[in-house]
Amino acid sequence: MKIRVLSRQDVDTAVCMAQAIRTVKEAFVQLSQGNTDVPLRIPLEVKKRDGVTLFMPAYLQETDQMGIKIVSVFYQNLDKGLPTINALVVLVDTETGCPSAVMDGTYLTALRTGAVSGAATELLARADARTVAILGTGVQGRTQLEAVCVARSIEQVFLYDPHENVVAKFYAEMLKRGAPVPKNIVICKTAEAAVAEADVICTSTTAREPVFLDASLKSGTHVNAIGSYTPDMQEIPSETMRRARVFADSTEACWAETGDLIIPRENGFIASDHVQAELGELASGMKSGRENTEEITLFKSVGNAIQDVAVGSLVLQEAERQGLGTEMDL
Repeated sequence: MKIRVLSRQDVDTAVCMAQAIRTVKEAFVQLSQGNTDVPLRIPLEVKKRDGVTLFMPAYLQETDQMGIKIVSVFYQNLDKGLPTINALVVLVDTETGCPSAVMDGTYLTALRTGAVSGAATELLARADARTVAILGTGVQGRTQLEAVCVARSIEQVFLYDPHENVVAKFYAEMLKRGAPVPKNIVICKTAEAAVAEADVICTSTTAREPVFLDASLKSGTHVNAIGSYTPDMQEIPSETMRRARVFADSTEACWAETGDLIIPRENGFIASDHVQAELGELASGMKSGRENTEEITLFKSVGNAIQDVAVGSLVLQEAERQGLGTEMDL
């Protein structure tokens, strides 16, 4: 039995952001149409090290793709000079049940998470959006920025992160990266300064409390909120959640997992019908998104294993075509 092993570099080489955005849109259409089997993720906490490992399986029926992601989020890793997020993706051949590939899931997680924000930005942000604020400049922030710049003609970037060394490294890397990321990048001293002139905002933090003030937002802004994935994590102010037109990757998963929705509901800011539609419903045309240029739209994502399986399957397909990775016998 042969299996293809793909490194981070292989994943990066195989698939570009534009391909990933198209792929996640198609995957979420399958999800919203009921053509997937995606159990809620299984978390195993390691409390003494402030960490959690998540097991995320999925089967996409229409495209006949199956796999699982194992992802760990260990917050103390930052002090050790290690990534906060580490992950592995395993794909399974649906004809035989044999594993067909194992690949780095850390970059794949960032790629597919960026891609879903790119898809949401395409579907919800104003067509004339030209500025973006990135709150949280870790691994996820990089692909969030790239995806938004693929989705819209971004001319200026505002950055904020409480860790000065992290944001400085991000700034240097993004200047070197080039198109589609513009050279006009500004490091802000506060989150409020970063979001004040932003047409699109991406929050990718590990915050337990809101990372900006609602009053800082201008009308017509679109927000991609991807950091909060547990009931006690809240990046978005309850006031913002109340006045925004809210969309989700998976309505069921978001109400079960994210404090961005759970906390405002518990405090009476929103009701259980506050989410307007899922990404797949927007992508398929089943439901409408932004209604005017003045409203604030917000896309809430907790992540879904269909993203990992769909983009991972595309990576495998491209890797086989390009001769990437190592094929080995188990």
